[in-house]
Amino acid sequence: MAVALQIATIILSILLVVLILLQVRGEGLGSLLGGIEMGGMGRTRRGIEKSVFHLTIGLAAAFLVICIFSAVVTRQL
Repeated sequence: MAVALQIATIILSILLVVLILLQVRGEGLGSLLGGIEMGGMGRTRRGIEKSVFHLTIGLAAAFLVICIFSAVVTRQL
């Protein structure tokens, strides 16, 4: 059981890193390299960007739950 939780944690962490990098690629790097800055104006997420955002939140919640569950299981062993 502990090995399965460790594998799930590794897979979720890799997926989270990929999804976060996909989100940052469009926004943060442009302004970092001297691109046009939006000046604090908000943007509405649409389409696939919104889906990726919601998927990232869901995976982060699942990662948190699995990490807590893994800590409880390994403590009992």
